[in-house]
Amino acid sequence: MRRTAAKAPAAAPQTAAAGADFPRSAPAAAPADTPAGPPAPPVEAAPRRELRTEFPFELPRGYVDDAGTVHRDGVMRLSTARDELIPLRDVRVQENPAYLSVVLLGRVITRLGTLPSVHDGIVENMFASDLAFLQDFYRQINAEGHTRAAVACPHCSEAFEVELGGSRLGES
Repeated sequence: MRRTAAKAPAAAPQTAAAGADFPRSAPAAAPADTPAGPPAPPVEAAPRRELRTEFPFELPRGYVDDAGTVHRDGVMRLSTARDELIPLRDVRVQENPAYLSVVLLGRVITRLGTLPSVHDGIVENMFASDLAFLQDFYRQINAEGHTRAAVACPHCSEAFEVELGGSRLGES
C-alpha cells in the first residue's frame, strides 16, 4: 500500500512568512551505498546554571540603631566594577584609604534587619568585629564563593589550602 501526503488546495495563497517567495528544494538524497542508520539522539542542552547574586548573612554582634534595636540578619549582593570604582572618588577614601571598605560595604549590603536602607553611615557605626566579618564575607562571595585554593607542596606533595584574599576590600 502506497501512502501519499495530502496536497494543499491550489487556491490557497501563501505569504512570504510561510515561504511563498522562496523556491523549495528537493530533499537531498542519501548516497546509494550508504545504509540508513538509526536516527541520531537529540542533542540535549547543557543545564543552565543560575547566577546567584545575593547572599544572606548574620552579623556576629549586630548593628544597634538609634532606638536600641539590634539588626543581625542581612543580605549582600555581588559587587560590580562600578561599586569598586566609585568609592575611589570619595573624598573620605582619598584622605584615608582604610575608609574604602566602609563605603564599598555601604553600596553592596542591600538589607540589614528592618532598616529601611543601608549606607556607609550605617557601616561606619558597626562594631569592629561585624565590620571584619563583612569584609571577609565580601571577599568570599566576590571570589567565586571562596577565598581559598587547594594546592600541593612541591616537595612532599601534601595537599592543603591557602588563603587568597587581599588585605583590604577592593584589593585582591
